[in-house]
Amino acid sequence: MKFLEEKIFKILMYLSLGIVFAAVISIIITIFAKGVSALSWDMIFHTGRQGGILNAIAGSIYIVGMSTCIGLIISIPTVFYLNIFRKKDSKLGYFVRLSYDVMFGVPSIVYGILGYAVMVSLGMRSSLLGGIIVITLLILPIFVRSMDEVAKDFPRDILDTAYSLGATRLETIRVVLRQIVPGIATATLLSIGRAIGDAAAVMYTAGWSEMIPSSFKQKAATLPVAVLEFYQQPFSDVQDKAYASAIILTIIVLLLSIGGRFIMNKFSKNKLQ
Repeated sequence: MKFLEEKIFKILMYLSLGIVFAAVISIIITIFAKGVSALSWDMIFHTGRQGGILNAIAGSIYIVGMSTCIGLIISIPTVFYLNIFRKKDSKLGYFVRLSYDVMFGVPSIVYGILGYAVMVSLGMRSSLLGGIIVITLLILPIFVRSMDEVAKDFPRDILDTAYSLGATRLETIRVVLRQIVPGIATATLLSIGRAIGDAAAVMYTAGWSEMIPSSFKQKAATLPVAVLEFYQQPFSDVQDKAYASAIILTIIVLLLSIGGRFIMNKFSKNKLQ
């Protein structure tokens, strides 16, 4: 009976894997089949006014890059505070983790609507700054929870040994930081992947512009919104540009995944077991 149950679940596992793999392959084949014909150097290196998507690529890089930097600046001290300066059973630590769990479960469209409502109440218009703020709030829970899970597995005996040898908290933090670098790389990869592919949060806060923004107050286009804008047009050649934009977005995510794997493999050898 146990052998039969094991065989059934093994079949279900391979079936689930096959469905996921087939879905991914079908998506890739679809966007490449419909978008390759519209993909060209002129499209990549020209702005929206010239029929290209350079403005969307630049806007995505600006928003994702700046929000990732801000997220790291906020999340790393938070994780160190929760795991080094507070006890494991701290009520404050429990409340902070619960808060980030709740933020993690909030849909991105809620962040976008809330951000837009706040911007309207403050007299702000859709802008690059608005997109950066909302995307930072969107990815911050991913940063904190991913790095926190890695930091919680860090051997507490090493901390006690470091303190007994006279190490300061700053010196101890350097030891911990070296061990959780793979976790930071993973959190960064997950955060960038969600940020660069999200359209709901930046649709109203960053807006759409056919030019590359030169200040934080100007509107900024992004690749997901570019896909939406092109696909909504009634012309087939313009709709093909939506698939071409999706190809570029897929390639960017793929390169980020490969880079993240390389970083994790490079620093995992320094991790203490």
